[in-house]
Amino acid sequence: MKSGRLNALVRLGRGPARLVYGNRASQIYLALVAAAAVFVTVDTLFVHQDDASLAGVWLFFLAAPTVFLFFVGGSLVGDSFASSSGFGYVALIASVLIQAAAIGAFVRVLGDRAGDARTPREA
Repeated sequence: MKSGRLNALVRLGRGPARLVYGNRASQIYLALVAAAAVFVTVDTLFVHQDDASLAGVWLFFLAAPTVFLFFVGGSLVGDSFASSSGFGYVALIASVLIQAAAIGAFVRVLGDRAGDARTPREA
């Protein structure tokens, strides 16, 4: 009885995770975000520049528009809360995961429609 409940919980946990990284489109999106994060990290740590670098903007372009919704929500809580670097990192990671799940759901919807068209109709 307990193993049945445990298996149900495992299956429940696999659903959202499968949306986030279980299809090719979400994997490509997450790879682009990871590549941009590596670029920003290398640019920040190892490249000396006289003025500010705009490398971090690419991460926000990839995380837009949900990251901006997090910032609007954070500014409603308080400006000091929304301007903290910890909140920025959490908002960036959460928005990337939300968008990867949205891409996965979109691919699943398109796959379901295509699957319906491929099945032969009974006479």
